[in-house]
Amino acid sequence: MRILFVAAPLIGHLYPMIPLAEALRGAGHQVMVASGGDAVTRPPAGFPVEDVAGPFNFGRIAIAAMLRHPRVMAKEIVGKAGTDAVGHIFGAVNEQLVEATAELIARWRPHVVVHEPLAAAGAVAAARHGVPAVLHGNTLFDDALLLGVTIAKMRPRVDVPASAAVLRISPDSLVPGASGQPMRPVGYGGGLSLPSSLREPGKRPRILVSHSTIAGPGSTAVLDRIVRLAPAVDADFVLLRAADRLSGRALPPNVRAIGWAPLPEALGMASAIVHHGGAGTIFAALAAAVPQLLAPGPGDRTHNGQLVAARGAGLAVATRKIDAPTLQRLVDDAGLRAAAAEVSAEIAAMPAPEEIAATVFATFG
Repeated sequence: MRILFVAAPLIGHLYPMIPLAEALRGAGHQVMVASGGDAVTRPPAGFPVEDVAGPFNFGRIAIAAMLRHPRVMAKEIVGKAGTDAVGHIFGAVNEQLVEATAELIARWRPHVVVHEPLAAAGAVAAARHGVPAVLHGNTLFDDALLLGVTIAKMRPRVDVPASAAVLRISPDSLVPGASGQPMRPVGYGGGLSLPSSLREPGKRPRILVSHSTIAGPGSTAVLDRIVRLAPAVDADFVLLRAADRLSGRALPPNVRAIGWAPLPEALGMASAIVHHGGAGTIFAALAAAVPQLLAPGPGDRTHNGQLVAARGAGLAVATRKIDAPTLQRLVDDAGLRAAAAEVSAEIAAMPAPEEIAATVFATFG
């Protein structure tokens, strides 16, 4: 079969889908990826990639949505808008993707379209050509609900049939009651190699520090906070994707800034991770049984942090309130490690992408 994967033009939206794409390719199917932005400039290895976004500026689209819906966006800034604000923003994003995605479907004629909830253009374009669409979850919301909200905000209004299948990667204990066929979240490192210095455990606990792949005001505030606090913590810190950001800056002896690195592999030798609260990083840390500290904020970050903290697998602390004792607790608290290990075991028991490729997708052959 020919199977088209459609993701919003952001690398953090595409990468969680790649393990299933690899499983389907390994099963002998032809797989193509349609996206844009940094998901095209840093494409997944081994797949043909079609840019369906054209010139794309996420910040400009988000600001325009804020100006049109100021009250909703005021809630969004503090993480209290639920799915309403993200629907407005990604509804506008997908309006930019629909025609090019539909043209690609007409040209390549896939048998199935797989899309994530904030790539509603995949569902709309598939419906236009009578192609079944599979929803690939990548959030800590109910993905089917999130897709519906996004489609409802698109203009012109469209009617889209129910997804032919819904795949969710959120474990039950983290997101109770989420709809869909469970599928194990598997990290994808972008085809990068882990620096040799990170392939072995260190003499002290190692704390990874990551930040959002979406550039914008405050997107690296967590990095700056950790640099200030690190000398008071009995651990070594590795700041991911920070070499350029901190170039020329003197760092404490227990802090190292590196460039892009495969997060799943880096987590294998880490004691904890501090990050912005993105879903992809959350799933990777949980799969690795690594406690995490999330900094709540705009978008889904507050929602995500509340769920992880409620499960006991991590801490949700505003960036300005992160202090040295909190960072020390992250590596010393046995309860956090135990809860993270429980969720890791739960994830390991979920069907692997290879199993989903052999069962769910057999119905489309």
